[in-house]
Amino acid sequence: MPVDENYTRVSEFVIVGFPSLQPEYFDLVAWFFFFLYVTTVVGNLLLVVVFALEHSLQKPMYIIMVSFSTVALPKLIARYWWNDGSLGFHTCLFQEHMIHYFGSLNSLILLTMALDRYLAICFPLRYPMVMTNQTMTGLTLFCWVVAHIFSGISTINFAMMPFCGPNQIIHAFCDTMSLTPLVCGDSRQGFRAAFATAMFILYVPLAFIIFSYICIIISVLGMGRMKTFSTCATQGCIISIYYIPRFFVYSTPFFPNLTMTPDKRIATTLFYSLFPPLINPFIYCLRTKEIKQIFRRWQVFHDLVLLF
Repeated sequence: MPVDENYTRVSEFVIVGFPSLQPEYFDLVAWFFFFLYVTTVVGNLLLVVVFALEHSLQKPMYIIMVSFSTVALPKLIARYWWNDGSLGFHTCLFQEHMIHYFGSLNSLILLTMALDRYLAICFPLRYPMVMTNQTMTGLTLFCWVVAHIFSGISTINFAMMPFCGPNQIIHAFCDTMSLTPLVCGDSRQGFRAAFATAMFILYVPLAFIIFSYICIIISVLGMGRMKTFSTCATQGCIISIYYIPRFFVYSTPFFPNLTMTPDKRIATTLFYSLFPPLINPFIYCLRTKEIKQIFRRWQVFHDLVLLF
């Protein structure tokens, strides 16, 4: 449907959040997301400090672990604490860009970590020479750049689309799924382009991840070192949490028999977006032998200081 070129573009959007949530639960939901936000930020900042102070941890396995995915929570918390869900037009586009940037970046980081484990287990003798700090740093920088390119395609696409009518976003943040219904005129072509981009950046890495894990399983079974599976179990859990729910959210519009209410869609999106960075400090690093030893050493040093 064509749109008049002289339309008046909306100046702001309003984050609605969970549409069925009753007002008496707003404070409880706000406190819940505030707790998630503080825990995620403090936990990941702790890792940054540990990595910066301990040179022994500045190696390939740990360079790619520090990641933040909390760009959406402050506004969502404000929505339920102070009923402030408004976002300026360009602020919403910036949030949409960062949301998809972190999604693309996480996918590429999981790919890099799968590559790291694949080389470490299948080619242990070559691993120290191939996966150096310089190599991992280069791969990480490459992921940061490529993630911006893919999310930028969607952002530029939305910046040129006409938004002249409703401005209420039935979601917890601005993203492709929430902005597409607000476009004036036919938005199917733009949505298909965004969907194709998202599927490429998500499932091409997933294909290699699956391939690498198959190779790892074959290699481990051949060596009879079943204990090696424990090094991959954590990654396998995070990968499942990240990819499986995301597939259902993005695929729902293309399957008439697969429906999700707005509340379920929002809850699923928040789960796969917020849960991995929340538990990263606990399951990736606090289970690692080197970091446990560092914390014990810091505790001993602290006790000695108190004695004197």
